[in-house]
Amino acid sequence: MLLHGGTLSLSTYERARCHLTTHVSMLMERDLSVMTFRARAGVGLLVKFGVHLMLWTDRFGEKAYSLFEKAKSMGFDGVEIPVTDPSKVNVSKTRRALGDAGITCTISAGLSPKNNVLSASKNVRTKGIKHLKQCVDISKELGSDVVAGVLYAAWGVLVGRGRTQKEWDRSIAAFKEVCRYAQGMGVDLAVEPVNRFEVYFLNTATDAVKYIKAVDEPNAKIHLDTFHMNIEEKNFYDPIVEAGDMLAHFHACENDRGVPGSGNVNWDEVYRGLSHIEYKRWVTIESFVPDMKEMAAMTAIWRQIAPSSDAIASDGLKFLKEMERKYPFA
Repeated sequence: MLLHGGTLSLSTYERARCHLTTHVSMLMERDLSVMTFRARAGVGLLVKFGVHLMLWTDRFGEKAYSLFEKAKSMGFDGVEIPVTDPSKVNVSKTRRALGDAGITCTISAGLSPKNNVLSASKNVRTKGIKHLKQCVDISKELGSDVVAGVLYAAWGVLVGRGRTQKEWDRSIAAFKEVCRYAQGMGVDLAVEPVNRFEVYFLNTATDAVKYIKAVDEPNAKIHLDTFHMNIEEKNFYDPIVEAGDMLAHFHACENDRGVPGSGNVNWDEVYRGLSHIEYKRWVTIESFVPDMKEMAAMTAIWRQIAPSSDAIASDGLKFLKEMERKYPFA
């Protein structure tokens, strides 16, 4: 209650302060109890487990909202939403559906020949920058803390040579602009080095570290994926450690895109690396199955690599949580 001088009476002030102190204490006790529970269970304090929606759908739209509940019921903390066309994402409905399901999300994105930031055409590069900024906007509105993927060049474009200095400079300039746009929104942008059969620009963690250092923005980060690491890296531990605190997103995939833990990926090396850098962000299962015709064609999935999409998700999550208990991240 205000006095005539515009200040709170002493008794009102004391009651307000007491109420605020009690509320803050309750919040701290709640957070501490959650952290203590996870620590006693051998689970990293802030690690979140996600699943890429393209495991179940070729394109994201309102029909995919039911997958939020599905992922939540399986035990995932979030879903990775692929944004191929920002204009087709109904942000308000998607945000409501996420809230109804009690689940959060991350955003994955990419570029095409029509908006390739490596292009010699300024008009094409401008389209790429606009596209990535729109993905940042969607990420912010949906409460996602990261936009991850091949954000530096058009995916699937191979030109019979490695990158040139001009392409490097164009990509750095474009990505730097997008990172600066995203600053203050709570959104990081994480570039994913992928294998040489898909992209010629960034293939290894060393490439990604060089790129992020050249961009030199605080929200410019790295996204690693064990499927691609299995092809391009000498091992799994060293690239993770090299990325260090620049690592903001992680895809846990088997070497054949099957159920994590069922193939040749050295998961002990993976988790020793993640534990070493005290990784505390997303570990997301990304895979594709023949039933998703469009993605299967794009990613060369011609045969059945697992019993089902659900098996990849549920069995994969169980395995990853077992590995996290073996190598706590914090």
